[in-house]
Amino acid sequence: MEKVPMTAGGFSALEDELRQRQQVERQRIIQAISEARALGDLSENAEYHAAKEAQSLNEGRIMELESLIGRADIIDISKLGGDTIKFGATVKLIDDDTEEEKSYQIVGEPESDVRSGKVSVGSPIARALIGKKVGDSVQVNTPGGGKSYEVVSVVFR
Repeated sequence: MEKVPMTAGGFSALEDELRQRQQVERQRIIQAISEARALGDLSENAEYHAAKEAQSLNEGRIMELESLIGRADIIDISKLGGDTIKFGATVKLIDDDTEEEKSYQIVGEPESDVRSGKVSVGSPIARALIGKKVGDSVQVNTPGGGKSYEVVSVVFR
């Protein structure tokens, strides 16, 4: 089984989601199915079919979360350091074209969220950044075209 690298925060978020889905969502869906059954004929009961589909989606996500948690390779970022970019690093970049400053943390696939500045270790930008240092220029091939950045800082927090 392939291990899935992630931060302690990402692991905790997966555990929280699993608990929510098992203890809250599962019970809510069971109640919705029960109420829909009480309405009568199940063959034309849209509420029943919607609740059963929600149940299927919830149970599928529970299985996915259990698998991710079981394969998690938790990396303690607080014990990392140095000036070379690697998993867990928070990197500040300057766009060479627009002079815009961007900050990204390199995290595991399950916890990536570009809007919050967390990019997957397998993403094009993370792959381009790994191994670089402050002052290095980085070329990133993205679906929108090539971009060029300068690494301004590397921290582990």
